[in-house]
Order: sequence, then structure tokens, then C-alpha cells
Amino acid sequence: MEEEQLDYGIKHASSEDNVIEYKGLDDDALKLAEMGYTQDMKRNFSVLSILGVGFSLTNSWWAISAALVTGINSGGPVLIIYGIMLIALISVCVGVSLSELASALPNAGGQYFWANELAPRKYAKFASYLTGWFAWAGSIFTSASVALGVAAAMVGCWQLAHPDFVILPWHTFVAYELTNVFCFLFNCYGRILPSIGSAALYTSLISFFVILVIVPAKAPTHQDAKFVFTNFVNNTGWASNGIAFIVGLINTNYAFACLDCATHLAEEVHRPEKMIPIAIMGTVAIGFVTSWFFSISMFFSMQDLDGLFSSETGVPILQLFYQAVASKAGAIVLESFIITTGIGCLIASHTWQSRLCWSFARDGGLPFSAFLSHVHPMLDVPLQAHLVSCVIVAIVGCLYLGSYTAFNSMITACIVLLYISYSIPVLCLLYRGRSTIRHGPFWTGSFGLFCNIVLLVWTTFTLVMYSFPTVQPVEAGNMNYVSAVYAVVSGIIVTDWFARGRGGYRGQDKRRGGDVSGGMSAAPPNTTAAGAGSSYSR
Repeated sequence: MEEEQLDYGIKHASSEDNVIEYKGLDDDALKLAEMGYTQDMKRNFSVLSILGVGFSLTNSWWAISAALVTGINSGGPVLIIYGIMLIALISVCVGVSLSELASALPNAGGQYFWANELAPRKYAKFASYLTGWFAWAGSIFTSASVALGVAAAMVGCWQLAHPDFVILPWHTFVAYELTNVFCFLFNCYGRILPSIGSAALYTSLISFFVILVIVPAKAPTHQDAKFVFTNFVNNTGWASNGIAFIVGLINTNYAFACLDCATHLAEEVHRPEKMIPIAIMGTVAIGFVTSWFFSISMFFSMQDLDGLFSSETGVPILQLFYQAVASKAGAIVLESFIITTGIGCLIASHTWQSRLCWSFARDGGLPFSAFLSHVHPMLDVPLQAHLVSCVIVAIVGCLYLGSYTAFNSMITACIVLLYISYSIPVLCLLYRGRSTIRHGPFWTGSFGLFCNIVLLVWTTFTLVMYSFPTVQPVEAGNMNYVSAVYAVVSGIIVTDWFARGRGGYRGQDKRRGGDVSGGMSAAPPNTTAAGAGSSYSR
């Protein structure tokens, strides 16, 4: 195959005048310029703060705390203990797939940018557009689910302290909106975000350790190992235990969602081709260790399973704390660690969704892109993208007042939509050939190919199986409405594509002034290999 070259430059770097355009740029800014973008954000993040944001968002043990008892209905302790192991292995494959692409093509656009670069030219624009929308929708639904988890925990603590208080939907809704507004403020000043990311990581790990030690130490009795490791429960109504286990995997899968978070901070950290993979794989590793040991500790400390389901607080993990420490004040203090960790998770989710919105908008992927793609020069954050994203999260919260079941379907949607957004660029990579891309520092060869295939298979599996009703018989109040969520999101995407996106979205041709001839290779003159962009040939 004849190798064709593609210059990544903002302008064609064949003349002396255009060489001047690159002078004064460091290696990171140069690589970004080769991709057709300017350095709009300051690179304030370190590998620790990137890991802090990435893990604070995924926060596996916190997610398990929110879904711990829900999962018991669909498999009992067996589902949680072994489900975490299964999903962690799959997440390694997801993490490797994302890390390879982030290392080869470090860009804040993440998966939508990769799709634009790797898809056949005829389909690249729509593939990228579709990926960007799925990713942003997934981030919005994630923020909504985290805000609800924090809100429910706060209202539950109030109810535990005031037994006569009856929780109504609007109580949780108000707490949801206040939590969303409170966390919004932390993403309004770019200089403090790295410190917040690091602090959120430490807060999560300290909270995990405190709960891990205190709850089993104070529990009056403990379950035996047989209950923790072999007890299977099926209260779903499904005749097949296998189906019950599969639909219950949504709970453990939620604990390893959003692994792409760090990729969208690629333009805010030096040497992103090395730092982003460290953050992604570190998130998976810490997530598995914390969530698995947390689950084992809580199952051993469980006193009365029926009491958790019937708790007036509506927060089973809070009731478990109360049973273990036999003190309302003690249980509320322990739950406050959960709440604080959840707030850190929501702040990280806001960071993630705002970067997705901003980066996608700068290529014209969203309505009002000129407004959304602006970076505030003094605050060093995409303030408009952050504000609009949080407003949409607030609007989504109104659905909770109408249907709790429909709102919960968005949790499933956030998992599957994100998987789809990962799968599109990976599918393009496999179609094109892994050997055609110039590898970044993180590249795993044949194991990476295996991970790519696992990601594609698992995405297909979740798209089908996570659409099943979680319980039988199916009624309006317990129906899984995730298919309706997919339909609404797809309808919005198709409508916007034909109304605006088809002509307004900036693909490779517009980003590089029409020079879309083939592979990503040539570095501008007078640059070293270290400053050159990643390359491949078509």
C-alpha cells in the first residue's frame, strides 16, 4: 500500500514562515498544534492530581456502597464479590484499549477525536460526531446518578436522626439540586482543580480505610465465610439464576464506569502520552482493591438483611452502619465519609463533563458551539461548558420527581453509552489495522488486540443484556426504561446532525485546512522526533 503522509500542523509547515508558527512551543503544545488545536488550557495537573480526578470519578468502593444491597437481590454476596472480579478484569481490557489510544493520540477530545482520526475518511466525520454525543450524554447521566446518591445519603442521615420524618421524593430532589450547585462551584477556578483532585483521592482512601476498620470491629456478630463467598440470592423473579446474575452486574459495572475521564485532561498535564495511561490503569487497580475489600468487610459485618431492605432511611448502607455500631451518631459519622467521598466524585464528574463539552464544542459538535468552546482567560476553565452541563444535570434531576424507575434507567445508560463511545474508535482502529498507527509509550502489542476484542464483545453484551428488566413480572413501576433513554439520545443526535452538525461539525478537512491526504506523520521542520506527533499511514 502506498504510504501517504498527513501533516498535523495548523498551517502547512513547508515554508519558512510556517516554521516560525512553531517556535516558542514546548513539545506538548507542538503536538497539539500538529493535531490542529491551540493550547487554550494551562498544564497545571500532575500525574497524582490526574489520578485523583480519574479515581475520584470512578470511585469503585463508593459506587459499591450505593449499590451493595441492591445487588443482593440479583445474586447476593456472590454477585458482588465475584462480579467485582469479573468487571475488574474487563476493565483492565477497557483501560488498556483507552490507554493505548490516549498514549498515541493525546487530546482532550478523547474518544471522539480518535474516531475522527482512525475511521475511514468517508465516515470519519459522523463516527466522531456520534462518539462525542454518546460520551457527553454518558457524562451527564453519570453526574446525575452521583448527585442522587449523595442526596439520598444526606436525606437518609436526617431521617435516621429524626425517626418521625417521612422521606418524600421532593426532599431528595431538593438535596440533589443543592448538591449539584455546591459541586459546581469547585470547577470554576482552574488553578485549584489539581489540588482538589489530589485531596479527593486522599479523602476517598482515608474514608475507605476508616469504614473498613471500624464497621467490622464494632459489629456485634459476623457472618461466616460461606455466607460471604457462596451465598447466592435470587429475589428478582427471574426463573434463571444466570439471568438474575447478569442483570445484577449493572451494579458492579457501575463501580468501574467512566475510565475515560483522565483522557479529557490530556491538554492540562505535561507528557500526557505517559501520564494518562498511568492514571487510567491506576484507577482500575485502586478501584478493584478498595471495592473488593470493602464488599467483603461489609458482608461479614451484616446483621439483619431484611432490616436493610425495610429501613426508613432508604439508604441500606447507612442502616448497615447503624446495625454494626449500634449508635445513630456513629452511623451518621460513618455515612458522612460516604457523603464527602461522593461530593469529591461529583466534582470530578463535573470536571469530566465540562471538558467533554468544551472539547467537542470547539469542533462544532454541539449547538451554540462558539459559546460552549470558550475558555475563561482568568479562571482557566471552560466556564460556559461547565455551566451548561450542570444546568442540564439539574434539569435531568426533575425526572426523579416523575419516575424513580425511569431515572434509574439513566444509570444503565451512562454505562452502556460510554462503552459505545469507547468501542467506535477501537473498531475503527481494528478495521484500519493496529500496525498502521505509530504507537505511544504505552503499547501492549498482541495483548492490546485481545483487550480491544474484549471491549467490543462486552459492549455488545451490555447493550443487549442490560436492557432486560431487572425483576419479573414486569410492570410500569419496575420496567427497565433504558431502551427509551437510548431512543431519546439517538433522536437528539440524528436531529442535530441533519439540522446543524452535518455542515457545521469540523472534521479533519476543516481542522487541517483541507490537508487530509493520509497518515499522521510528518513533523514540522527543525523539530526533533520527541516533538513530533503520532503517525500512521492509511
